Amino acid sequence: MTKLRLAIVGAGPAGIYAADILLKAERKFDVSIDLFEQLPAPYGLVRYGVAPDHPRIKGIITALREVLDRGDIRIFGNVRFGEDISLEDLKRHYHAVIFATGAIRDTSLDIPGIDAVGSYGAADFVSWFDGHPDVPREWPLDAESVAVIGNGNVALDVARMLAKHAEDLLPTEIPDNVHAGLVDSAVTDVHVFGRRGPAQVKFTPLELRELGELRDVDLVVYDEDFDYDEASKAAIASNKQVLVIDRVLQSWRKRESVNNAGGSASRRLHLHFYAKPLEVVKDAEGRVSSFRYERTRPDGEGGVVGTGEMRELPIQAIYRAVGYFGSPLPGVPFDKRHGVIPNHEGQALHKDSNERVSGVYATGWIKRGPVGLIGHTKSDAMETVRHLINDQGSWWTPEDPSEDAIPAMLASRGVIWTDLDGWHRLDEHEVALGAPHGRARIKVVPRDEMVSISRD
Repeated sequence: MTKLRLAIVGAGPAGIYAADILLKAERKFDVSIDLFEQLPAPYGLVRYGVAPDHPRIKGIITALREVLDRGDIRIFGNVRFGEDISLEDLKRHYHAVIFATGAIRDTSLDIPGIDAVGSYGAADFVSWFDGHPDVPREWPLDAESVAVIGNGNVALDVARMLAKHAEDLLPTEIPDNVHAGLVDSAVTDVHVFGRRGPAQVKFTPLELRELGELRDVDLVVYDEDFDYDEASKAAIASNKQVLVIDRVLQSWRKRESVNNAGGSASRRLHLHFYAKPLEVVKDAEGRVSSFRYERTRPDGEGGVVGTGEMRELPIQAIYRAVGYFGSPLPGVPFDKRHGVIPNHEGQALHKDSNERVSGVYATGWIKRGPVGLIGHTKSDAMETVRHLINDQGSWWTPEDPSEDAIPAMLASRGVIWTDLDGWHRLDEHEVALGAPHGRARIKVVPRDEMVSISRD
């Protein structure tokens, strides 16, 4: 029986799902899978890209853990592709590789002044409040009025974390340094801007509802944004998700805080629609001083056009939440425009000739871009795995496919890796840290401390 030695780079949902699907697939060969992860802990964006007050979304970790705990997948954590291992290494020891490295950088927003002091990418802020080991421990929260550009779930996550009171995050797994930073936050007003209208937003009803549940935070919406055109009315009538979003927003219009009138909370979260970003205005020291935008209007087809009306809002910080972007991998084709590995249904392609790259596959956001929810990752992985199984004739021919070769190679290079038992130790340690305080866990942030605990 043919033996398939497969490497998967990235131990987030995309990588773990791909491994699980392949192991469960009907096949005529044995499969041995090694997962490589650059962080000491698995789960990728579920651990480091979902806000700590989202336990329902984080519940997917339970399913991922069940896959790993079967014991038929090896994990090599704290191993960086391109530094600790290369594509040539993988060719020597495996028949194929699936890249599931995701998209963790911010998409750029090309407007004047976006490089001002106090202008941030949402992905960096998310990494900070999720305790990512490779970002600074402190975050500047000295601005009273903040703008968030974007109308997706990440934009609402950022806005909610900025507006929410720090003590209300204590029951979650928020790291201690993040809690301390939020305690000292000067934020009083968070303004979320979207280029289109309420019927065209990209966030989900769940994310929107959570904004309305914030303690001591007034939700402010503006009547001028709800003069719907026929396309918006049709979207509300035909799409249940849009209908629910509209109902939530309409209920907020009845609150006394609407249009910035009344309201007694110490913080306010404003939702602005039909706002096209034009410029981040800097002060004499190069810091953010205001946000300039153009008022838009519906074009009758679900899009918008400019009205020529310019507006400016004084702010001291701005966050762009306009999407994530993939990062290139050494030796692997990369589409710089879309931030993905060029591919046909997960089969990597040479970017110039569009010919197949033998043995190289992609799944998740590095395959399709940062679109879709975590659930979409399963069907995405199934497509990639189906091609991998059918491509047996084009697999690599490894020199040494033995399972002992990888630990020996990493040890010879001085790479200090973590494994599944190590993750269990770290997991138990974090839960134990939180237990005396009634918290889900207290996340360990420093990489060296994570590795030390994992390796006991």
